[in-house]
Amino acid sequence: MDGTLIGETMKIKGEVTSKETLQLNGELEGQVELDSRLTIGPKGKASANIKAKEVDIAGSVQGNIDAAERIVLRKGANLVGDVRTAGIVIEDGAYFKGGVDIAKPSGSEASAKKS
Repeated sequence: MDGTLIGETMKIKGEVTSKETLQLNGELEGQVELDSRLTIGPKGKASANIKAKEVDIAGSVQGNIDAAERIVLRKGANLVGDVRTAGIVIEDGAYFKGGVDIAKPSGSEASAKKS
């Protein structure tokens, strides 16, 4: 796996900013801003506002998510908060409570039409 792993026994409070992918298997409280993907494992817990390119959740999240490309809620995921994304996948067995704002994908499509 490339990127950073936050292990099951780790608890982080504060602001996390990175250009790398992040795998969260522990607990995180605060704010997350990534230029890449955030993966929250089945035992991962985030009480945070999240901004990332892509967010893949198998654990639990309490907070708002802004994902440029997509959000995936895996079976067993628990998400309470509003989401803003270009695409969302919710598997059977995932729990989601909140609002969804589907945004147009930014970048490649818009620039292709201009040329």
